[in-house]
Amino acid sequence: MAYLSALLFALLIAEVNSLPPQDQSLQNRQTTSGSKCKCYEGESCWPSATAWSTLNATVDGYLQKVVPAGAVCYNTFEGKNTYNSSACSIATANWNQQSFHPKQEDPVYAMNPLYTNGACLPTTNKAATCSPGFLADYVIMAKTKQHIAAGVKFAREYNLPYGALAINTHSFQDIKFTKQYAGPGAYTGSAVTVGAGIQSREMYTAAFNQNPKVNIVGGECATVGFAGGYIQGGGHGPLTSLYGMAADQALEFEVVTAKGEFVTANADINPDLFWALRGGGPATFAIVTSLTVKTFPEVPSAMVILNINSTHTTNTALWWQAVTLFHSLSNHYVDNDLFVYYELTPGTLHIQPFVGPNMNSAKLAQILKPLYDGLTKLGIRYTAVAKEYPTSRSFFNKDDIATNNAAIIDSYKQILSPPELGFGVIIGHIVGPGNALPVFDNAVHSGWRNASSFSIASLFPTQQQWATAKKVMTEKLTPAMTKASPRGGAYVNECDLGQPDWQNQFWGTNYPKLLEIRKNGMVMGFSMLKLQSERKTGPRLAIRLSSAKSREN
Repeated sequence: MAYLSALLFALLIAEVNSLPPQDQSLQNRQTTSGSKCKCYEGESCWPSATAWSTLNATVDGYLQKVVPAGAVCYNTFEGKNTYNSSACSIATANWNQQSFHPKQEDPVYAMNPLYTNGACLPTTNKAATCSPGFLADYVIMAKTKQHIAAGVKFAREYNLPYGALAINTHSFQDIKFTKQYAGPGAYTGSAVTVGAGIQSREMYTAAFNQNPKVNIVGGECATVGFAGGYIQGGGHGPLTSLYGMAADQALEFEVVTAKGEFVTANADINPDLFWALRGGGPATFAIVTSLTVKTFPEVPSAMVILNINSTHTTNTALWWQAVTLFHSLSNHYVDNDLFVYYELTPGTLHIQPFVGPNMNSAKLAQILKPLYDGLTKLGIRYTAVAKEYPTSRSFFNKDDIATNNAAIIDSYKQILSPPELGFGVIIGHIVGPGNALPVFDNAVHSGWRNASSFSIASLFPTQQQWATAKKVMTEKLTPAMTKASPRGGAYVNECDLGQPDWQNQFWGTNYPKLLEIRKNGMVMGFSMLKLQSERKTGPRLAIRLSSAKSREN
């Protein structure tokens, strides 16, 4: 996949990493009395070298001064020699590969250079300046929750701004399975407790190795950090139509609060915090150290990969009819528990795959028959490959898909062909969490419960085109998707950071309660910013979720 994701660190005070380039609003922010809210480097209040050294001792030597991974392509970074010809060649060749940054043990890179103000990208001009952009100044490579607490307390003591200090939780790698959960609540089935550093690949592998094998509602990208922003933003994946959102499966969190306290949050202990952590937004309420979620029996699955591209038709109008047909059946797919992942680029519809949990190829073919018959009726050729496996691995409202699919497709056309930028891409997910759980009490936007299509609009501007791209996305493409599905919403984990009406679009009627919880002093001292947690290549800026038919609930 083209995704780069999951840095696996808690952005303690690093929300500035999610600010657009050249946006200095946080740095210049002042109180009504005229004094600055936070203390910045270069000011007298900034921690001294001795203070940083004391913090390093407190965290057992795991504090690092951040050096961008691209610094190896520059003569110096902040006065220190950093150039390394062979390392620069490797960085240049692999910069956009999802496995590169974890392998380099890069603790803070946001994996989207335009959101970090083009921070120290690989270059052939080694005499250029390596700028840290919006990357954190320091990072604690935490090994224990005490290290996290020390970082939180240090940030509070010195009133540090967002972006001064990050906490990397990649070392929290524990995984423990249980066949019968005995904690609070009515659930007594199987479960797993994972550390904050566990990625999807590791989690799925461990689940597969259980006897009997189990599965988990997780993301489709192997490098997504499960216990962090993924589940705190809601979390969708291949089993969502069958079991609901990932946040719906959470049974308990262990966290560090803004006061540096160790807290458990579940149905009985700190229930409001528990509610908020399940969908209320990444890096907003606490730093998660571990998470317990439900597991499910492993089941066989069938998959189909389908392509319609220039080898099948060069008739653009006919190709769009095929896309329209495919998307119009979104409700049908999720009503049959399917998950669909697809990529839409000019002239190419690549579906890889349709996933049918707990079914064989014959059953999946039967479900896809309306699509196949419709394509044949339109006279459109396609290629489809079916496979069976012994295991499985902005939302649009369902009513809007049923009644306004043409407008949704029109918004897709705008995204794929923005005249200001040449072309765009849509990464699509057809998924229906409400198929399994029509109603569920957590912070996830209730619009997900009547959604069946989730689309990510991506643009690919150069650094010079960034301002234009932001304007096009926020003022043109996002409103087009919103207008096409007014009953849908936007997904905080994969969003347009300039999203208008973000409180309602991200959380709907849940926002007032989230704001109240944030004000009660329990949670992290973060503002409700549209923080991107699952980081991927390209300025993937807007999302929309939609649906196709009313549900009684």
